[in-house]
Amino acid sequence: MIRKILRWIAIVLLAAVVLLIVAPLVLTAPQPRGTRDPQELGDADSRFVEVDGVRLHYKQYGSGQPVMILLHGFAASTFSFRQVVEPLAQLGTVIVYDRPGQGLTERPRVTFSAAENPYSLDDQPRLLIGLMDALGIHRAILMGNSAGGTVAALAAQQYPQRVQALVLIDAAIYRSGPSYSEFVRRLLFTPQAEFYGRLLLRSFATRGLELLNTAWHDPSRIPPDAVPGYTQALGANDWDRGLLELTRAPRTQNPAAGLASMDLPVLVLTGDDDRIVPTELSLQLAKDIPGAQLAVMQACGHTPQEECPDQFLQAVTAFVKGL
Repeated sequence: MIRKILRWIAIVLLAAVVLLIVAPLVLTAPQPRGTRDPQELGDADSRFVEVDGVRLHYKQYGSGQPVMILLHGFAASTFSFRQVVEPLAQLGTVIVYDRPGQGLTERPRVTFSAAENPYSLDDQPRLLIGLMDALGIHRAILMGNSAGGTVAALAAQQYPQRVQALVLIDAAIYRSGPSYSEFVRRLLFTPQAEFYGRLLLRSFATRGLELLNTAWHDPSRIPPDAVPGYTQALGANDWDRGLLELTRAPRTQNPAAGLASMDLPVLVLTGDDDRIVPTELSLQLAKDIPGAQLAVMQACGHTPQEECPDQFLQAVTAFVKGL
């Protein structure tokens, strides 16, 4: 009797394993509930432009020179710069856009063998330059927060003639994410990894507040509009695909490799209590870039443009006016 029960348990377990393996081959992960086309979620000042086959969401403020392009960090969007875009627009033109996989920018599917991957560090600088071309911008000051600082630094190294200056805000230069072997990346592109990965990453929606709290020196000061602002993107079609594509995108570029050869004005800006990109890494970054200026925001965390906008604007305004 016991042997028969064990046999049936083994059969059920085997059937379950087969089902888990086979189901992704015939099914696709359903859209997250209640999502819509990103263009339907845009604000009154939202704009969209197609660059290299990807529909980018951006906003534009001010006019004239200089042109400042703002690049947000991971799991953020144009929303993270909302407190500083108008003041910066008093200095010239401000462009802020949603980087691939985030905000209201389109989230196309990418295959393992694709020649170009808009989610990768290899291609994001090229996409940024493509946006500049689409908007008729020849040179710009790049201001990048966290992972956006990584993209800004790589763009300055790869396209020096297009970058007037850099503002690296708690930039993830020395922490640009994991790098996978080709074998692991192939596994990440299997139907099973895509199906279950998307479902798993939907749990991120419930953990977003944890990341937001960690980003602030004093979470009690997070304004009421922060939660709906950061979760707006969760209403966009395929938002979970965007996180999956970011997770499995190749990371062959080393943004720290070209720091010593940089020849342009650079401002390194950091909060004094950054628990995501530790403050000491930004202090090291300022030492590793020849001639870089350093500004440390007091009682401030990983996103000084949000938590300490007055200090942020004071430092950035002085830097831009001094160019």
